[in-house]
Amino acid sequence: MNIPNRITISRILLIPIIIFLLSVPLDWGTWEIGESSLPVSHFVAAILFIIASITDWVDGYYARRYNLVTNLGKFLDPLADKLLVSAALISLVELDMAAAWLVILIVSREFAVTGLRLVAAGEGIVLAAGQMGKLKTWIQIIAASALLLHNFPFSFIGFPFATISLWAAMLITVASGVEYFVKNWHVMEGSK
Repeated sequence: MNIPNRITISRILLIPIIIFLLSVPLDWGTWEIGESSLPVSHFVAAILFIIASITDWVDGYYARRYNLVTNLGKFLDPLADKLLVSAALISLVELDMAAAWLVILIVSREFAVTGLRLVAAGEGIVLAAGQMGKLKTWIQIIAASALLLHNFPFSFIGFPFATISLWAAMLITVASGVEYFVKNWHVMEGSK
């Protein structure tokens, strides 16, 4: 297994730690930030989430720079992104920090695209992520990061950046899902 794929797997391995930090009531203290408070455990989860998200850029850069792009990487990289973002957003719903219906739309799109990729794989076709899909991932990461940080630093000025970015993530997620299905509908038509 090459280095970019190992980096991708490391991103997946950080997910349970992030979920643990968000789910288990750890008494590590709380920071008051603007109009809200930020539990230290949520801050640590946010930092790990951001680090895991940065590995998405690192593994892609490394794979392209050293010509290490593989079919496994084309499959694992978007899957790792979906698992990371979905886990964070679902945890945020549990914490009552994100609207469930927004997260359901986002996660549903991810399942639908993964299903299309599985159909394509059954036909021997590997569908890589497009530019709009990559933009979608980064907007989702920004939204999840802002929510995990309890809207820090925007909470100091009362600007709802986290909420706005979650709405933007939902809109671009739905739009990119439609684009992905339109672009790759031939896979569904040609499947047996």
